[in-house]
Amino acid sequence: MPDSLTSELTSYYDTVPYDSHPFPQSAMEHLEALAFLFGLDVPPPATARVLELGCAAGGNLIPFAARHPQARAVGVDLSTVQVAQGMAAIARAGLSNIELRAFNLADIDASFGQFDYIVCHGVYSWVPAPVQEAILRICAENLAPDGVAYVSYNVYPGWKAREIVRDAMILRGGPRDSPDEKLSYARGMLDFLEQSARADSVLKKTLEEAMPIVRNANSSYLLHEFLEPCNAPCYFKEFVARAEACGLAYLCDAEPSTMFVQNYGEKVRDPLLRECGGSQVLMEQYLDFLVNRTFRQTLLVGQSHARDIRYKLQPGRIRQLELAGMFKTEDGTALSLDAREQPCNAQRGLKVTMRLPVHKAVAHLLDTRYPASMSAGALIGAVAGLVGQPVAAVEPAVMAMVEELLILGALRFRRSPVLTADAISSLPQALSAVRGSVALVAGASVTASTCNQWHEHVTVSLLERSLLPLLDGTHSHEALAEHLEAEVRSDRLRFVKDDKPLTDPAAVREFARQQVAIALDALRCKALLTA
Repeated sequence: MPDSLTSELTSYYDTVPYDSHPFPQSAMEHLEALAFLFGLDVPPPATARVLELGCAAGGNLIPFAARHPQARAVGVDLSTVQVAQGMAAIARAGLSNIELRAFNLADIDASFGQFDYIVCHGVYSWVPAPVQEAILRICAENLAPDGVAYVSYNVYPGWKAREIVRDAMILRGGPRDSPDEKLSYARGMLDFLEQSARADSVLKKTLEEAMPIVRNANSSYLLHEFLEPCNAPCYFKEFVARAEACGLAYLCDAEPSTMFVQNYGEKVRDPLLRECGGSQVLMEQYLDFLVNRTFRQTLLVGQSHARDIRYKLQPGRIRQLELAGMFKTEDGTALSLDAREQPCNAQRGLKVTMRLPVHKAVAHLLDTRYPASMSAGALIGAVAGLVGQPVAAVEPAVMAMVEELLILGALRFRRSPVLTADAISSLPQALSAVRGSVALVAGASVTASTCNQWHEHVTVSLLERSLLPLLDGTHSHEALAEHLEAEVRSDRLRFVKDDKPLTDPAAVREFARQQVAIALDALRCKALLTA
């Protein structure tokens, strides 16, 4: 990369740091489970060596290191500002198994060593071609023999329309000096076009799709997505061809439900199955056109493993997964173990209708434990007990349902148990890194954010933040309530009931007990309490 462009990109990220937080689709535990689902056995994250390219301030890497003290994590980023922020966060968390380096990733060579997992989120499309080539070279040369690489990137055809929006924003906002000024002028350009475009024009339709993104996204995202010097989308087939030229093979998408043609209906499924001749890559390229896809998150492995990949799911592998899911009936009633149809809302906004007692038992058991996971074997046994039938009688129906839900995208899955609590203990506990990351300090904002056991970015309230540092497994509910009482007395917290502050000691004491129960339940639902 020319030094001038390197300096420009570095300046962009130093001036406007990228929002650094966990991306659940890139979690090593998720990548391991995906590889296993499609036929490959890869190193366990608990002891893995991990490299993140473009790590920003480590928001995606630090939580992984905190969950797995025996693992080793290395992050590189051009921005010295963001790396310094990340190193400060690592020091606060007391982690010794992770390091961040201010480094041009194009300079990575064999001396960096080999890694079981390589993650590159939000970088590939935003750097020039030589750096894109370096990313794929690193994914090939620095990947351990059984390792997995993850790369996200913008894709056509969806980005064809967004390029019109980007070009318009750059036309007016690009020449300005400060980032805030660039963005202000760029937004003004879009407002002008939205008001002036003909109702029946391609521009009007493009703006109708893009404006909700522009209005709702934060400034950091818009500056890096639409106003950076580089943004080079490609077709999925082109990306796979580039990866293959480096000795890599396509494994799957980080959101596997997008890969299964049966999720698009019979009118799509049958013609594409005939047309694509068993080529998963060609199939998915057709589907990208069908849904006008804009973004992909691709898993790659060494080409020697291509022959072992299986896109037809194997019951024996599904049987070894840890599963989690939530299923709430649309009418708010409990699931009844009978043949009455009960439509349910599942994760990702999916709708699933439950008809058979066995299916309802599966949904009930998973929902009761959520967000904790449950092994497929334990699920089968529990369903048998719930419906009063032998394990052998219910197993085929349970396994068929689990496979269908996996294909649909209505289940989360892992290879190892997700160590989040399925109930609130008498001595509740949270991960030490979480307890430290959201500690309440004077003048702190009402809410803060942290990473949960599913590698998700979650917010915590002022009350939850007050309790979290004490959730080390040694404080009872009563001790937590006494802590809240002390916080109220010191004016660090205020209890309000019926729009009036509570001051009476007896009322404060009772209210504190109630709030402890509410807060602990909220923290459990957010997957912040450990098992």
